[in-house]
Amino acid sequence: MHEMALCEGIIGIVEEEARKRAFAKVNVVCLEIGALSHVAPEALKFCFEAVAARTIARGARLEIVETPGTAWCMDCSKSVEIKQRYEPCPSCAGYHLQVTGGEEMRVRELEVD
Repeated sequence: MHEMALCEGIIGIVEEEARKRAFAKVNVVCLEIGALSHVAPEALKFCFEAVAARTIARGARLEIVETPGTAWCMDCSKSVEIKQRYEPCPSCAGYHLQVTGGEEMRVRELEVD
């Protein structure tokens, strides 16, 4: 399950920010996860609790903001929203799509004490 490794990376980011900004407790971690990122939000929430248990983020709530996948259609020259890779353009049904967004996962904000 790669979500466990992702959570370890998230906690690393949180701990680095705690060192830089001198906060003692994290109450909320807000993540932005793209629809094409191959991250399972429910698995991530489960893993987050386990990984955060002995860290500055112990007891923190994990909020996930899901962002849509987007692509540029080379057939109809439109920017379109897609739910998964390799699906046809919702505008023209063509398959010449270049993904332009929705692959990212980032820490959007932290609520701290």
